[in-house]
Amino acid sequence: MSAEVAVAAVGRVPREVLAEGRARIAAAAQGANALVEALKVRLSATGSGVLAQVNAEVDGRRVRVQETAQGFAEAVDRIGEQLRRRIAAVTGTWKPQPWPQPGPPAELAGAVASSRARQIARVKSPSLVWCSPEAAVRTLDAMDYDIHLFIDPATETDAVVYRTGPTGYRLARTTAAAPPSRCAVPLTLSPHGARRLSVEQAVARLEAADLPVLFYADPDTGRGRVLYRRYDGHLGLIAGRS
Repeated sequence: MSAEVAVAAVGRVPREVLAEGRARIAAAAQGANALVEALKVRLSATGSGVLAQVNAEVDGRRVRVQETAQGFAEAVDRIGEQLRRRIAAVTGTWKPQPWPQPGPPAELAGAVASSRARQIARVKSPSLVWCSPEAAVRTLDAMDYDIHLFIDPATETDAVVYRTGPTGYRLARTTAAAPPSRCAVPLTLSPHGARRLSVEQAVARLEAADLPVLFYADPDTGRGRVLYRRYDGHLGLIAGRS
């Protein structure tokens, strides 16, 4: 039985590319030793290249993979292979992912960088999950995030885990606290609470330091916020809610 795959296009994407993307993702799901459902593929054509993204449920657990490429064929190839690897990773024994990971092609990265602008193009307000930093890291890996915002039970405040050296995973909280106990993930810990910044100050800080993401606290509420660079060069903001 073929897996059902919903495909969406952003920009001018040829029909044959959509069909090939659907076939590649369906094949990856059928070859898995797991129940793979709710498959959604999104192909975005931009002036700087192609962004391919797949969301799915693997044995009831949400996963996401995304890849950038110069052309459609390369993007479809990459996303199919990445989905196979992600399914194997989330259904097997968890292992820390290597760090640093390969980035997008140099030509594409340069094109994105040149289009950076101080404009927040999208604001997300997800309902944050209370979980351990270890569980947050596993979600980070499964969803292919660079940073993951959650509520830390030890401090009962917003926190993030994100990908950086030297271990590949770092924990930062809005309120400084001791390292988590009995954590199997090789985490480094930010020793200070998140700096309180206005949105304008956060944007200026991210741009001045040329950061890919910035975790900070809202000056009025103290809630954690994540400012990040989108693939189109603009900025996105994650403002979680309980």
